Amino acid sequence: MIDLDKTFAIQLVNFLVTVAGLNVFLIRPIREKIKERNTLMADQTASIENFNSSADEKLKSYQQALDTARQQGLELRKQLRAEGAGEEQLIMAAAGKEVAATMKANQDEIAAQVAGAKKALSADVETFAQKATAKILGAA
Repeated sequence: MIDLDKTFAIQLVNFLVTVAGLNVFLIRPIREKIKERNTLMADQTASIENFNSSADEKLKSYQQALDTARQQGLELRKQLRAEGAGEEQLIMAAAGKEVAATMKANQDEIAAQVAGAKKALSADVETFAQKATAKILGAA
């Protein structure tokens, strides 16, 4: 059987002093370092989450600004096309009027030349008719 003598008491005191020394010099500092590490990890996790949420907000804001700019660009392009179409119609109408005026002037000039030629030839028709008659009768 086990004898409980003074060596047992010495061993027990030795064990308790060793456990107390280990607790003071080894276990407590390790626990403190673990707590510090857990606190640091929690702080860094919160910082990372804040950074991620900030980045997401900035990305959404950027996308929204990009969509707004695209929409404004489309509206500006439609407006400029409408203005261009209006200007095109005005230019085409002016060109059509100019062509019509030029054609009218040319037709009037041609009609005047035809009338002048008829007038010039009508005076000479009698002379030409007599010469033609003379040739025909003279040849027969």
